[in-house]
Amino acid sequence: MIVLRTIHALNRAIGKAVSFLIWAGIVVLCYEVVARYAFGQPTIWAHGYTQRIFGAYFVLVGAYTLIRQDHVRVDLLLNVASPRWRAVLDLVNFSFLLLWTGVLSWEAFWFFEDSWRFSEVDDSALRHPMWPVKLAMFAGVALIAVQSVVEWIRSVILIVNPYIDVGRDDGRGGVV
Repeated sequence: MIVLRTIHALNRAIGKAVSFLIWAGIVVLCYEVVARYAFGQPTIWAHGYTQRIFGAYFVLVGAYTLIRQDHVRVDLLLNVASPRWRAVLDLVNFSFLLLWTGVLSWEAFWFFEDSWRFSEVDDSALRHPMWPVKLAMFAGVALIAVQSVVEWIRSVILIVNPYIDVGRDDGRGGVV
């Protein structure tokens, strides 16, 4: 259980830290708006950086969203089910999520590796390197995969004993 709690805590800390990327994106966008409309001096870099910031945010906050149980779920079956049945449904869901994140992690790693090896750049005037974006994609999907393993194991434990404390929290520090 200590390994599960450690992975959970790590993903929670990364998610909270990455959440601040929203503010960086807002600052860049506000700067662009003021530069463009107040001073008539639009930037050539703001659009590309905001895409990178919000893209990294979106993928890196995925495991934290999983911890908080904020992903879209169909609660129609879950709300009326017994705790053991909810654990079975979670096990099925996390099994599919593991399959998806496994394939996506594999592909994302090779996207990153190719981008790094060939010094891939975007098609903007500044020719930004693409590897940081692809590294963020790989890291974010890998974090979701690792958190999925944690949730899968917890689901198995809850199938055996649906009333045991598996250390699952709501992402805000409270135990569910």
